[in-house]
Amino acid sequence: MDRFVRIMELLMAPTWETLYMVVMSSVIATLLGFPIGIALVLTEKGGLAESPWTHRILDGVVNVCRSFPFIILMIVLFPLSRIIVGTTIGTTATIVPLSIGAAPFVGRVVEGALKAVPMGVVEAAIVMGSRTRDIVMRVLIPEALPALVLGETLTVINVVGYSAMAGAIGGGGLGDLAIRYGFHRFQTDVLIAAVVVIIVLVQGIQVLGNGLASYLDRNR
Repeated sequence: MDRFVRIMELLMAPTWETLYMVVMSSVIATLLGFPIGIALVLTEKGGLAESPWTHRILDGVVNVCRSFPFIILMIVLFPLSRIIVGTTIGTTATIVPLSIGAAPFVGRVVEGALKAVPMGVVEAAIVMGSRTRDIVMRVLIPEALPALVLGETLTVINVVGYSAMAGAIGGGGLGDLAIRYGFHRFQTDVLIAAVVVIIVLVQGIQVLGNGLASYLDRNR
């Protein structure tokens, strides 16, 4: 019983650190990635603001950024983390690479969701004389909202995984706990407990995302 209480005490702070990293990084990544996804859709061939060169450059940048393994990206972005938050170690510093690493994924998610909107709906808005901005805000995004929520759910889950990897190089959170106690100190029970908490977080996020997407799909 004492051991169980001790493990629960060890889990509390890292769990809050992970939640802090995941929430902040997901919000920032969405703010960065959402415009990228919209731009990819608008500038593609046949898009509302067709621009092949712009699309090609954006597409290439997104592909390059998504190709970076997160651990390497985190190391590469150490200088940027130091400039923004004054340090390269800890949960706050980890938010910088987490956000930048997830933003291209958000861009692709948004692109896929918006491209799935039936062209007939878009064409009807064009015939009615709607401007590009109005079509995006009043047609594309509302129609794609359930898919966008599911995509955002997947993004948050990926950020949870990234945050666990960040623990390997001083990022804090549950990943750091699992490495320090489960690996370096051979305390398997702490490692298992950290993994269980991560699994519970992921399952909870997925259930909430699926429920919200279903609700939006029924009521749009």
